[in-house]
Amino acid sequence: MERAAALAGIGAWACDLTDDTLSWTPGTYDLFGLPHDRRLDRRDALAMYAGESREALERLRAEAIAHRRPFTLDAQIIRADGALRWMRLTADLVCDGRRPVQLYGLKQDITEQKAHSDLMRRLAEQDPLTGLASRRLFQTHFLDRATPQTPLGALILFDVDGFKQINDRHGHAAGDACLQAIADRLCAGFSDALMVARIGGDEFAVLTPPSIEPELLDERVARTLARLAMPIYWRGNLLRVSASAGMAEVNNPLAFDAEALFAAADAALYAAKHAGRNRVRRAVTEVPHAYM
Repeated sequence: MERAAALAGIGAWACDLTDDTLSWTPGTYDLFGLPHDRRLDRRDALAMYAGESREALERLRAEAIAHRRPFTLDAQIIRADGALRWMRLTADLVCDGRRPVQLYGLKQDITEQKAHSDLMRRLAEQDPLTGLASRRLFQTHFLDRATPQTPLGALILFDVDGFKQINDRHGHAAGDACLQAIADRLCAGFSDALMVARIGGDEFAVLTPPSIEPELLDERVARTLARLAMPIYWRGNLLRVSASAGMAEVNNPLAFDAEALFAAADAALYAAKHAGRNRVRRAVTEVPHAYM
C-alpha cells in the first residue's frame, strides 16, 4: 500500500502532540525530497513550507487543536533539492477524552493538478485573442460584486465602428488583427486602468481609478478615440475603423451600483453612436449608490 500510494504522490504522516515527534511513510519523504532514514524534526519540516503556506499551516493547526476539528490545506513547499511543489495536506485528530494527543493525515502532491487548474482559470479570465480581461472576469470582478473590490472613478465602454465591414471585405483574420490593435491602443491609452476587458465581439470596457481628474479623463478618452481611428496596416492593406465611447462616472468611489453604472455607460455609448459615431458621450443621469 505504501508503494502504491507513493506512485500517486501520496504519503501518510502523524505528529505526536506531546513532543511534536513526526512519523512519515516513504511517500511523504519522497514528496519533500528527503531520504527515508532522515530523523525528523517538526521545525525542520516546517521550514520547508513557503512563507504564506507556513503561516496558514500554523494557524489552521492551532485552530484544529483548540477546537478538535480536521482541516485541509493546499500548501507550497520547497523540496530539499530546491524545487517548488504544491501539496494537499489533510489532517484529523486523535483525542484522549477531550484532550488532543495526535494529529495525523495524508500529504498528496498536487503540483500538476494545480498547474492545470491555474491554466484553466487563466484561460477563463483572459480573452484568448486580445489578452485582455475576459467578459467572465469583468462579470465576476465588477458587475456581480455586491460591494466594490477597489475604488473606482469611471466606467468607459468602447464599441468599434465599421468592424462588420472589415470582416465582410477582408475576412475574419483581418477582423482579428483589428481587435488586437484596438486592445493594444486601449491599453496604451489607459495604462493605469483597473481593468481593460473585451466584453463582446467588438465591445470593450475600461475601469479607471478615481485619481484621474474629470478634465484629464476627458482628454485621455479623446486622445484614445483619435488613436483608435488611425489606420491599421494588415497584409498590405490599410484597415480603417474608429470607435464610439460611453462614459459613466461614480460619485462615491467606494459605494456604487455596478449594474446601474454599466447601464448608464451603455446608454451613453448608444447616444454616441446615434450622434454619428467616433465620439464620446457622458452619462446624463446620476448613477445611484449601492446599498450599504
